[in-house]
Amino acid sequence: MDPNSDRLARILLINPNSLEATTAMMVAIAKSAAATGFDIVGATATRAPSMIVSAEALEAAAPEVEEIARAHQASSDGIIVAAFGDPGLAGIRAAIRLPAVGIGESSMLEAAEGGRRFGVATTTPLLKAKIDALPDALGLRSCYTGTRFAEGDPNELMRDPARLRAALAGAVEACIAQDGAEAVIIGGGPLGEAARELQPMFTVPVIAPIPSAVRRIVRLVTA
Repeated sequence: MDPNSDRLARILLINPNSLEATTAMMVAIAKSAAATGFDIVGATATRAPSMIVSAEALEAAAPEVEEIARAHQASSDGIIVAAFGDPGLAGIRAAIRLPAVGIGESSMLEAAEGGRRFGVATTTPLLKAKIDALPDALGLRSCYTGTRFAEGDPNELMRDPARLRAALAGAVEACIAQDGAEAVIIGGGPLGEAARELQPMFTVPVIAPIPSAVRRIVRLVTA
């Protein structure tokens, strides 16, 4: 992007889940984390479930995420894939000459800065294998302490913010006390508001993945 241009740099945030309200929430969080001169716009998948909770659904989301990226590439300066397993990210990078990041990889890279040991707290036990694979792909296996899951059905927790926050707090505490994590990622785009609320509750850093991705894409777009 031309640094002398008066046009705002446009970042496309793709929600691989099909709930428009989740997209609006994530865009609001992304805007609050973005630097001056950046505009965040959201796009929502239509073929995915309202919340991706299984490995099969995560894999099935990838083609539509890639389609959305191709459809918006001419009007975008950078792309964020806003599901924790980063579905479609590899395909976007292979097909499109724009900076692109995922919230999973971005939050893990931030959490592991300086060799810090990190864990993940989230709500989706069926995604454990996908989450465990991310540190391996990023060369961060030695820093990764594992993932802890909030007690309760993921979809039911999402409908009760107070219960969601309490259940995730328990998972964060387990990451710290039982696994020795020095930072804990709240693993999921739809968990963005809960992540922000949990941050003041702990003495170790609680990493919110959407702001991590925004910081990373801003660096890439302005490089």
